[in-house]
Amino acid sequence: MTWLHQSPEQFFSPAAYQTLTAALVYVLALVIALGVPFLVRRHKTTLSDVGLTRLVSWTDIGLAPLAFIAYILVAQIVLATIIAVVPGFPADEVQDVGFSPYGSQIDTILAFMTLVVIAPLAEEVLFRGYLYGKLKAYVPGLAAAIVTSALFGLVHLQWNVAVDVFILSMFLCGLRSLTGSIWAGVLVHMLKNAIAYYLFMNPIGF
Repeated sequence: MTWLHQSPEQFFSPAAYQTLTAALVYVLALVIALGVPFLVRRHKTTLSDVGLTRLVSWTDIGLAPLAFIAYILVAQIVLATIIAVVPGFPADEVQDVGFSPYGSQIDTILAFMTLVVIAPLAEEVLFRGYLYGKLKAYVPGLAAAIVTSALFGLVHLQWNVAVDVFILSMFLCGLRSLTGSIWAGVLVHMLKNAIAYYLFMNPIGF
């Protein structure tokens, strides 16, 4: 019966444990965000509320790389400006993603699924879907985008990452307003995380 005294990490590989933990956190966040309003006010969240009334379109696919390039350019300009005016700004601090680049093939697949598939989908539904969609009903679109993006940056817990994802989120909110859906934003988010994933898994590749 010694298994009763073992931690979850001893049953799963670190990558599997991280994937399971991330999935549970996202599910819990979505349940709270969607369920609490329903329990309090009986307000049912619809697919329209979260920007999921349709499937991915060719417009989404075409806009995604353009928005990604624009985001990269703006992020580089903003970060360069901050570095120039804020001494000691931790621009090169590496984000802790919870995975090791030197795991097994299964670990690599789990890291990909978590970072490139699960995280973009869950975060877009929660932030640009639900939060931004709800805020726009009460405040102007720009204010809703700023609040959504500020919260999105805050949950990443690192100043350099927060600045970067704040800018990313502003573009994603713009895509949500432009297309009426979160799918273009999901594609941009997946593209960003896929590039980061490749660089993370191949630290000497570039």
